[in-house]
Amino acid sequence: MPRIALKAKRLRIYIGESDRWNHRPMFQAIVEKAKELDMAGATVFRGLMGYGANSRIHTASIVDLSSDLPILVEVIDSEAYINKLLPFLDEMLDEGGMITIDDIEVVKYGKKPPKR
Repeated sequence: MPRIALKAKRLRIYIGESDRWNHRPMFQAIVEKAKELDMAGATVFRGLMGYGANSRIHTASIVDLSSDLPILVEVIDSEAYINKLLPFLDEMLDEGGMITIDDIEVVKYGKKPPKR
């Protein structure tokens, strides 16, 4: 099976489970926008515990069950495609949230070469 290595960017968006955008979960709106922009892919991770700007710990323990667990949305694509998503994130995250962008190397296995 062919192995293809290429340079890319990893965009991570840190939000809360209760964050909303146009009356739906913000993580859903981000993934749908990434799909609309024909980005390579996006994944949503739900955290078990964390805290952010307000320093309040959110946890999934039975004793302290939170309805606002940490959410991480990860998008990997070329710099050009990541830059297409940033204006949308600027608008969505004006109430709070954080993003990080890293340079990464992607190693892809499979019969189909990457789109870009």
